[in-house]
Amino acid sequence: MGKIVECVPNFSEGRDMKKVERIIAPFIITDGCKLLDYSTDKDHNRAVVTVIGNPDCVRRAVVEAVGIAIEEIDMNKHTGGHPRMGAADVIPFIPIKDMDMEEAITLANETAKEIADKYGLPIYLYEKAATLKERENLANVRKGQYEGIKEKILKPEWKPDYGPSEVHPTAGASIIGARMPLIAFNINLGTNQRWIADKIARCIRHISGGFRYTKAMGVDLEERGIVQVSINMTDFTNTALYRVFETVKFEAKRYGVPVVGSEIIGLTPMEALVDSAVYYMQIEDFNMNQVLESRLLE
Repeated sequence: MGKIVECVPNFSEGRDMKKVERIIAPFIITDGCKLLDYSTDKDHNRAVVTVIGNPDCVRRAVVEAVGIAIEEIDMNKHTGGHPRMGAADVIPFIPIKDMDMEEAITLANETAKEIADKYGLPIYLYEKAATLKERENLANVRKGQYEGIKEKILKPEWKPDYGPSEVHPTAGASIIGARMPLIAFNINLGTNQRWIADKIARCIRHISGGFRYTKAMGVDLEERGIVQVSINMTDFTNTALYRVFETVKFEAKRYGVPVVGSEIIGLTPMEALVDSAVYYMQIEDFNMNQVLESRLLE
């Protein structure tokens, strides 16, 4: 099969499914690129897409999809609970097979340059592809969001890695990088008080003294009348999902608030779910070789 890369582009549209379908079309029709999953959220107003394939084929599909997103999404009219800086907000590349991180970084740079040159879109590199230490953390790059990037981009220290030093008039700016697999894990609380979700997020995220490899923020789910602790787990092998979940439940009790559900956005490694199942079922001496599907894939 040769080299395989995963890409998880996030687009700032989660309410108009016709627009979403047009944006993801290149991932369906491009040979050598396979659309694995896409999910949308009206409250976040965001679409998260997961594709894999030959690096060159995935790059071509991404470039085309970004062009469609620029045509379809006007950031001046965009509202939503999730932080965002552009129409094609963030595009990470993840090495999967016969490909190392350095190759993923090269792919991120090639894609960023092509998008910047073709569409006049400013591009920042993040995570492993970051050119400056302060740009490694996605939250740092996206701080200020679309409304703030218009002034932020004018500062010398925030000159884009590719493209013009001014935002695109309707598509803002994009963030492209290379990283290890990430799990988007959200926990819903039985309250409409956003400040409670914010406080719990502050307890668990690493930057505030919480768990390593954990990013978190509070989000309103207005349609459901509840709030959510929205979490990105950047290394589930060192910080388990169940540990974060139990901590959120523990902290929620302080405010007399129940956890009413959780969700995983996009795809997740099987091992992360098995790890949690082993914990809750207290299975002794279990290993991944006992999972039927893992043996079938050998």
